[in-house]
Amino acid sequence: MKMQVSVESGEGLERRMTVGLPPEDVEAEIDKRLKQMARTARIRGFRPGKVPVKMLRQRYGGKLKHEVFGELVKSSFTEALTQEQLRPVGPPRIEAQIDEAERRYAYTAVFEVLPQFELGSLGGKTIKRPVAEVTEGDVDAMIERLRRQRQTWTPVERPAHDGDRLVITFSGTVDGEVFEGGKGEDVRVELGSGRLVPGFESGLIGARAGEERQLDLSFPEDYHAEKLKGKAARFDVRISSVEEAVLPDVDEEFARAFGIEDGDVGRFRQDVRQNMERELKQRTSARVKHQAMEVLLAANPIDLPTALIKDEISALKEQAQQGAAGAKFELPDNLFEESARRRVALGLVMGEVVKVNGINVDQERVRAAVEDMASTYEDPREFVDFHYKNKEQLASFESLALEDQVVDWIMSQVQVDDEPMSFQQLADPAQGG
Repeated sequence: MKMQVSVESGEGLERRMTVGLPPEDVEAEIDKRLKQMARTARIRGFRPGKVPVKMLRQRYGGKLKHEVFGELVKSSFTEALTQEQLRPVGPPRIEAQIDEAERRYAYTAVFEVLPQFELGSLGGKTIKRPVAEVTEGDVDAMIERLRRQRQTWTPVERPAHDGDRLVITFSGTVDGEVFEGGKGEDVRVELGSGRLVPGFESGLIGARAGEERQLDLSFPEDYHAEKLKGKAARFDVRISSVEEAVLPDVDEEFARAFGIEDGDVGRFRQDVRQNMERELKQRTSARVKHQAMEVLLAANPIDLPTALIKDEISALKEQAQQGAAGAKFELPDNLFEESARRRVALGLVMGEVVKVNGINVDQERVRAAVEDMASTYEDPREFVDFHYKNKEQLASFESLALEDQVVDWIMSQVQVDDEPMSFQQLADPAQGG
């Protein structure tokens, strides 16, 4: 099809592509369809197949014109994009321009295009790679944490210590008035948890069951309730009971509770270590990947298609809504915009890295990732077989493998400094890692 095509650049990545369709092609197709219609058309007063084409044109010409025009728009749009070497993002907005008197059949397609750019140099950039190991002390600490997860409480007659749990009834006032949420009955408070107003928990240390205490405290300036920020408050507290934590012994029963069927404590400890080493590997990889992506983005500032950002915002909102099952509220788009922009930018830049460097998915890496995940399941072989029989399920592992390969490429372009740290620092960044 001989067509006239012109392209204008709009704001950012927007393009306005005007396509003029050959009028003889449009008119010839309309005539062809009218003749086909005449063979079978039934109109009162005429025998079947004898209805004049002129009458059919008067009755159906307008409908056929729009039908033919729409079909030619679809077929010519792809051809025009190829001719102009444009890569559109999302469906176009079509503006028809039809003037039968002037025999003009044209349209303007408005759309965004993918940005064209050359990858920026990563020279001079540095990534810090965590270097840590799981020690026996780390395993001991993890087992202690598991013991605390299964701790029970028993009443004691002694004064309350830090770490004890108290059952209290309290009433709080500000300027002599009880404030919203300022009353509680038979509330369990773990001293040292830091969940209550500063000074509340420490003010109950040394208290005994049956005792009453009065606490004069102040709400912090950044308190979540606007009316209480920075306000002085008085709490009248009655202690019903003091309970101390009782930790379970690390014995056969404890090991069985964590899936060790024969209760072998040594095997339980080995299982804990293996899980921690898996976590260490994942956290090391995640920290390196985050740095690598930040370096890549910083070196490649690009324009982002609005259509892709909107699609990503919609996807993030849907995920958030699924995570809040049953909640009926509409989250604002701006809550997700920053994350959406980052994900779109990473997708485009990483795609360019893959294309320019001819990176293909490493199937051995995919297999290793699937088997590593399978090792956490009761029947690893079933997990592996399921994913290799289901291309959609395997695709997620292939995407992750490709991401890791891009990270490897980035690491080959930058300076990598090892950063020694403990398992605890890596597992909990708040500890200084």
